[in-house]
Amino acid sequence: MVRPTQLLHPQRPPAALRPAATVLLLRDSADLAHPGIEVLMTRRSMTASFAPGAYVFPGGGIDAADAQSHGISTRRASQSDLHLTQAIAAIRESFEELGVLLAHRADGSPVDDSDIARLDRQATFAAQCRAQGLTLDGAGVFVLAHWITDRDLPRRFDVPFLVARMPEGQSPVADETEQFEPVWVRPADALARHEAGGFFIIFPTIRTLERLKAHETVEELLAACAVNDQPLWTSCPRAGLLHGAESRHMEHEPPFGELALVCPDGQIAHSLDWQHEQPVQLLKNVQRLTAPNPGFMTGPGTNSYVVGDPASGHIVIDPGPDDAPHIERLWRATGGSIQAIVCTHSHPDHSPGAPRLQALCVAAGLDKPPILGLPSAPTSRENSRFTPERPLADGEQLVLIGQSGDATVSHTLEVIHTPGHAANHLCLLLVEDGLLFTGDHILNGSTTVIDPPDGSMGAYLESLDKLAERCRQHGVEFILPAHGYVLGDLRASTDNPGAPVEGGALAAIAHLKAHRLQREAKVARAMQAAPEGTADDWVKLAYDDVPERLWPVAKRSLMAHVERLQSLGGFNL
Repeated sequence: MVRPTQLLHPQRPPAALRPAATVLLLRDSADLAHPGIEVLMTRRSMTASFAPGAYVFPGGGIDAADAQSHGISTRRASQSDLHLTQAIAAIRESFEELGVLLAHRADGSPVDDSDIARLDRQATFAAQCRAQGLTLDGAGVFVLAHWITDRDLPRRFDVPFLVARMPEGQSPVADETEQFEPVWVRPADALARHEAGGFFIIFPTIRTLERLKAHETVEELLAACAVNDQPLWTSCPRAGLLHGAESRHMEHEPPFGELALVCPDGQIAHSLDWQHEQPVQLLKNVQRLTAPNPGFMTGPGTNSYVVGDPASGHIVIDPGPDDAPHIERLWRATGGSIQAIVCTHSHPDHSPGAPRLQALCVAAGLDKPPILGLPSAPTSRENSRFTPERPLADGEQLVLIGQSGDATVSHTLEVIHTPGHAANHLCLLLVEDGLLFTGDHILNGSTTVIDPPDGSMGAYLESLDKLAERCRQHGVEFILPAHGYVLGDLRASTDNPGAPVEGGALAAIAHLKAHRLQREAKVARAMQAAPEGTADDWVKLAYDDVPERLWPVAKRSLMAHVERLQSLGGFNL
């Protein structure tokens, strides 16, 4: 866990969460030319304290009476007490706001507008239903998602997004107090209207509509929700700045981990714009400077990291290509105080800048920092040769020590040999803050290329297991890759109960390993389908979900999978 003393922003407790529920009332489109799901949305009052003027799904706070109304509702055997309470709250809110009632009469027939006309939308809901002999259809309400309002907002809600089929024989009528202008809309159309500026919707609504587009019928969606009777996703988004404007992101999106690291309490203060002129401060003791070498294989560029502070001196990780302006900026970011230069591996976008950076220190009359790493193996390509001044040992610790007032502060980088992407690849773990610098072994937004003979898929997967064990041992939450934003997610907490119990780096590593093994299974199936085929034949089958322009690169990793499968005795070619 990151030391509070290294955080850039003062800690602050987010606003308390309020339990609420919202429901997506759905129907299948009757327009044969535009089939799909339609959802009922309404416009919030312009004077509402939360999301004024936004088009939303009906919903509101959960009342104590909702939990006491289980006796007048149907329920599924797998439906928990909590989910039933939430369903009852959503049924009540859809009635109060839109006059839509998910219920049936004593004889089992569904209610219609004539039943609803006898009810007062301002009076106590449950008592009226009991008096009229109505039973709520809680069993027909399913949990789609679980949203927790962003940490930066002054009013925060803990909200299940529920789904139910719109009852036949009823017409929505807005209360004209909280909700206005009920409208049936296809998710894609709502998103298009929002983009055009005529249909304001907020972030959770946008993301929910985006996911609804994947379902063709109401029945299909309800069946998907019924499988485990748990949310299909849980999210407490985070916000940063992109092009000067607020930009919100869910847990699976690339910027999320970086925002969690830099602004853990939800401060909207971190710019997500990629730039190469200035270092980006991630913590007080960690800076990132991205080399100006963006491209197909490097993404926004190669990340060079500076660890340490003026009192302790600095260690530079991956100085990058031999780009004079970039190296000059790196030197200035350290104030010239560099204790060591570490290269995670020998590839040309990582290690060539090391001698130039070292020379700048010498030219300034400062101590000559050693260039550390692991020497290239004989299997490395000609343009990927690297010989450190001193080789590092697996498990070795590089320690920076400085004095901050009366306190002694240390920054300890533990070396982890991780062959796979390259035979001489290593990662570095910042012990005191639980950060893992992964070079090219783990990237954000893509999977690294494993290119035999210097690359090995078997070694790569073993190295992932090795990293997982070190991360478990040190409680590592965040991964700082050589390309892309910081990776990471908080562990399961009040703000995100849906996160893995072993979250952070462990969740990212587990996901990556599962992805690699799933790809390997596709490679095996491709080889079985075309036993006389070539790599060009297999890549079309195993990477059919990848754009064809990427197949030449994918073919390298495919051959790494082939080698591993052969080593396991599965195939003899």
